[in-house]
Amino acid sequence: MELRELGQTGLRVSPIGLGTTKLGRNQQVKYPSAFELPSDEAVMALLASARKCGINLIDTAPAYGKSEQRLGELLSDKSDWVIATKVGETFEDGKSSFDFSPAAVEKSVERSLARLRIDSLDLVLIHSDGHDEEILSHSGAVEALRALRDAGMIRAFGASTKTVAGGLIATELCDVVMVSYGRGDHSQRPVLEAAARRGVGVLLKKVLSSGHDSDPAAALAEALAAPGVTSAVVGTMDVTHLADNCAAVERTLQPGPD
Repeated sequence: MELRELGQTGLRVSPIGLGTTKLGRNQQVKYPSAFELPSDEAVMALLASARKCGINLIDTAPAYGKSEQRLGELLSDKSDWVIATKVGETFEDGKSSFDFSPAAVEKSVERSLARLRIDSLDLVLIHSDGHDEEILSHSGAVEALRALRDAGMIRAFGASTKTVAGGLIATELCDVVMVSYGRGDHSQRPVLEAAARRGVGVLLKKVLSSGHDSDPAAALAEALAAPGVTSAVVGTMDVTHLADNCAAVERTLQPGPD
């Protein structure tokens, strides 16, 4: 699977990324059916399958329960991966809490480094609670992440936003923006177009509607054809589904006949 430039960050990532919510959290999630957290052996098999398929992008977050910790323990050859995590939201004792202050951002990055057992983070995204404009323009989170990037603790930063207005602000202030985009929801297209104009990297979430889309291949093809998109992050614990998704992406990206 050919890697793509993630905006102007210098990072090169696979067109499909592995979402890891299911590695560490099974409470208050929006998947079609309940599930148990996977065993260490199942996680290692999934990671091996992802690498075999050509995936090098992993998306995690403190809000994903024990996902970061498990990746730190089970992920071998971390230098082969581009690891994206987040700040702003944590999930503990069955509930989420939010703090976008500079002090909280710095502490969150330090915790993520320790949990993932690495010396620097490739990409850190602000995990918005929906108040995108307030967070990006007034909380100090962007400035804190910029300082951490300048200090070498992170390589690039961005925002996982929920509103069009917030996404547009992120394309002005950040290296990367992450937005929802599925076959039934193209509302974020103005953000994609703005990011493409400004050379900002674009990651997509909710491409398969949290497992509710009945045709993953069609959803992935549509998402990756959208303007400026670098990679679509998809979560699964089923190695067969993962292989099928990768095959669909390969077919989508194959050049057509001359």
